[in-house]
This record gives sequence, C-alpha cells and structure tokens, in this order.
Amino acid sequence: MASRAKTRNAPAGPSPFAVKGERLPTAKFSDPLVTAKDQARATVGLRQLDTLWFATGTLCNLACANCYIESSPTNDALVYMAAADVARFLDEIADRGVREIGFTGGEPFMNPEIIAMVEDALSRGHEVLVLSNAMKPMRRHEGELLRLRESYGDRLTIRVSIDHHSQAVHEAERGPNSWAPMLDGLRWLSAGGFSLAAAGRHLAGESDADARGAYAALFAAEGIAIDCADPARLVLFPEMDASADIAEITTACWDILGKSPDDVMCASQRMVVHRKGEPAPRVVACTLLPYDPQFDLGGTVAEADREVPLNHPHCARFCVLGGASCSA
Repeated sequence: MASRAKTRNAPAGPSPFAVKGERLPTAKFSDPLVTAKDQARATVGLRQLDTLWFATGTLCNLACANCYIESSPTNDALVYMAAADVARFLDEIADRGVREIGFTGGEPFMNPEIIAMVEDALSRGHEVLVLSNAMKPMRRHEGELLRLRESYGDRLTIRVSIDHHSQAVHEAERGPNSWAPMLDGLRWLSAGGFSLAAAGRHLAGESDADARGAYAALFAAEGIAIDCADPARLVLFPEMDASADIAEITTACWDILGKSPDDVMCASQRMVVHRKGEPAPRVVACTLLPYDPQFDLGGTVAEADREVPLNHPHCARFCVLGGASCSA
C-alpha cells in the first residue's frame, strides 16, 4: 500500500480520534480458527446480501490523519473502479434481491465514471448511497447530481463525512481549510432537496446524546436538513486502530453479549475492490478490510457467499463491540 503523502490539506499532528490503550499482543488475531486463548473463533455467514459496495479508488483530495484505507491525493493502491466492471457485478446480482449499492473511496467523485456507475445502479432499481466529503470533486458534478435527484428522488443518498461538530477537531483530522467547503457542500445538498446523511466519529469522553445534540445545533444554525436523532441520518462510528488491544470474538461471545452473527456487517454486505496490479476487481468481506488477503473472497459475488472468520481487530472494535455498520 502506498504511504500517505503530506499535502497542504494534511493534518499537522496526530488524530484526535486515535485509540488509546495497550498495544495488541502478537498472539491475537493470528489464527482464523482459534483465538490466542485457544477458543473457537466466531465466524459470520452471508445471511442475505443487502448492500454491495464498490470501492471507487483510494485517490482523495484530502489526506486524513486516521484514514483506515490511507486515502490521499497520491495513494492509488485501489485503482479507479470502471463502470463496465460495476455493470458486470450488477448483472450478477440482478436476481439476489440486493437493496442497496454503495460507493466509497477515497473520494468517489474523483472517479471520472462515478455518475455513470451511480446512474447504472439507480436505473436497475437499487437504492444508492455515495460517501463523500462534499468538497470540490463533488461540486464539479452539481448539474449531473441535480439531474439524478430529479429522476430518482430519494433513492439516491449522499452521506457526507464530518468528523466532529467542531471545526477544530474536524480539521485536526482532515487538515486546515477543510471545514468551510464541507459545510458549503452540505448546504448545497440540503438546499437541493437531496436525501442527505452525515457520518461522524465518537470522540473519547463524549456521549452519543451529547454528540447528536451538538451536531443538531450545528446543522440547524447552518440550515442543513439532517435529523440527528435518526442513526441512519447521522452515523457515528467508533474509531479504529488495528494496533490497539481489543478482545477477540469467540463463538461463546454471541450469548455473552446478547448479539447475533446476523447483526454483523459481513452477514449482509460485501465490497468490490480493484487493487493496483491485479487484472480484475475482487470481492472482499467488508468495507474495512480491502487489503488483507484473508478477507479476499473471490472474483464474483457467488464465490463470496461463505463464512468469514472474525480474525481482525476491526471485526471486534467496529462491528461486534462497536455495533457499527457502513450501510444505513
């Protein structure tokens, strides 16, 4: 994977969302079948494919301090997804009852074929979710986005990343001069009547209720129509750090935690990626793990319909213990 470049938009210091605590022991998450304590590792099967994601590429106009995929203006570890490849996968899932198609990055609107890919998915009857920072790359497509909104209405949702409700923390993560254009993009989307959502992160010591209240106050002051009480409209993610210690998930954890494997993201989602140097896109278990070979499930959605061992810290921190999902 390419290293993250320092650009004029890059944060100057460490991320305010960095996970605090002990470092992960090397014995953990080393065996897909058993944990470091020799207990059976939990696995998750694909119950029903509800959301198919496409990684549009890792190139981004920003280089955020704690980007799990290390997107930046120079990182092309995931090359631009081609509209023809998206169409091929959409053909494959035509009879699978897939509700939603998601596009993530990098910044999806930097991909020159993003509008064609979004419209292809919408024209087939899917709901479409596009993740964006709402900055200049998105604004270049204003005319086409308004046309899609007019044609497909609320089946197209744009979810904008706003890491915190304060400018200081947001820019500590995303870099100087990233706050004002993001808010301007949010205002434009809201004024245009788009189905709109926001994605933030949990800051240590800040309760969910306090965070939602502060986001609501910000959006009200800015004239941005997002219902912050709705977890699908304001998604607050746990922070991730693969090197920080976290419990491994065993088969016994489902009963202990009062959770089901069906609650975990890989029970209903898969992502298509095209890694640099590979001849064609591949399907991976989820949006969080595009590079780890143990989560590469094959070249087709059909091949990816199998059990996934929860053998990564993100599986525990984000999905099982964090209760998060990239899809609404």
